[in-house]
Amino acid sequence: MEGRGEPSTNEFNPTIRPQFLQSRDNTNKLCLRGLLVGKQGDMNVTPTSSFGFRIEGMRKTSALLLLLLFGVCGISATPDHITIRAARMLDGKGGVVQDAVVTIEGAKIISVGHSKQKVTYDLGHATLLPGGIDTHVHISWHFDENGKAHDPEADNESEHSLGYGLENAYATLKSGITTVQSLGSPADLLLQKHIAEGIIPGPRILTSIEPVTEETGDAEKIRAHVKAVAARGANVIKIFASQSIRDGGGPTLSVEQLKAACGEAAELHLRSAVHAHGPESVRRAVEAGCTSIEHGTLLDLETLELIAKSGVYFDPNIGLIFRNYFENKEHYLGIGNYTEEGFAKMKDAVPVALRMFREALKVKGLKIVFGTDAVAGAHGRNFEELIYRVQEGGQTPMDAIISATSLAAKSLRLENEIGSIAPGMTADLIAIDGDPLKDITALRRMKFVMKSGKVL
Repeated sequence: MEGRGEPSTNEFNPTIRPQFLQSRDNTNKLCLRGLLVGKQGDMNVTPTSSFGFRIEGMRKTSALLLLLLFGVCGISATPDHITIRAARMLDGKGGVVQDAVVTIEGAKIISVGHSKQKVTYDLGHATLLPGGIDTHVHISWHFDENGKAHDPEADNESEHSLGYGLENAYATLKSGITTVQSLGSPADLLLQKHIAEGIIPGPRILTSIEPVTEETGDAEKIRAHVKAVAARGANVIKIFASQSIRDGGGPTLSVEQLKAACGEAAELHLRSAVHAHGPESVRRAVEAGCTSIEHGTLLDLETLELIAKSGVYFDPNIGLIFRNYFENKEHYLGIGNYTEEGFAKMKDAVPVALRMFREALKVKGLKIVFGTDAVAGAHGRNFEELIYRVQEGGQTPMDAIISATSLAAKSLRLENEIGSIAPGMTADLIAIDGDPLKDITALRRMKFVMKSGKVL
């Protein structure tokens, strides 16, 4: 989220938004068979087609969404032992294998090589890759029934926002993103739980739950906040060290406050992701030992080199975030700092961010990872950021793909589980129509998605 603003506070109303789990292109819709029960009445789930459903009969207030699922036809019944053949395979670490066959047992890859034997899935001329990893999303952000952007910040909104989160998660997984880091919302926890338990399909979710901001308080209060969100299950600590770009992007936290946040996170074996636009806020974050910098729109060469020298990961969000805001301006305008002036500042920031990214590519050793800052309207379009980085930013297709696979996994400390195609790794696999090394827009043509050995 590029600055928190003040999103609207409307409750989830399934009678107004009846087909919340249908994909945006109206194909391969998630089919849910079951019953969702509310404290104030039953919600009936009625099929509208072979792959869709409609929800009726639930009151707005006190909705307790208990998902009693008897089947999800958005996920294929997958055998325990499967083989996949593709014309080419990119392993996520820079390797390319022609006519590759990957063998999977349960949720794990057991072999990668060649075979003339019949396979379970023959993907023809497609390219097989590791599932995409987006290190910066806001998976619970959505457009409410009034058409306005909404960030479910309050704990009691989790159940009301679950339907929207399910839609966002499914659209994201269907687009080829199998892991996301959501930075973050209390509503993420319920969504994370249902996906992890296999109740509904969606990407693996890591969440920060609630961020550290200038309103959190002094160093002592910041440490207490970090301990509290860690106890609730946070996978990472999100820290706002600067203003939104709509407000100028100036620093908001002192070095002492940042040392408290990132130091406490480190004590708890958690990573720290820092929202920072300008050189001063980034220098403070690096000095404080934080682990990743988000955005960095206003950074100069000296600061980019400092990030590289310190071994800190850098996630510049330069394309999709701006495009999505401009395309959905009417849904954001009037909320917090989403003003005409704020939109003008974002428009001015587009070429600045692009120049910064081009400069960043020249910095030796700078660990640039893939992240989109996907908010309401952007879920399921995540790879547009990668396409923009290649087409406009000048990043090589291979480096871009590595940034969204093995390097992203390493930044999340999951490099031994996801992000590459090799024996022992989790079977998160996607296949696209075409060769992304020759045409990066092939990422738009998703034809196969597997997460943890299960085919979508």
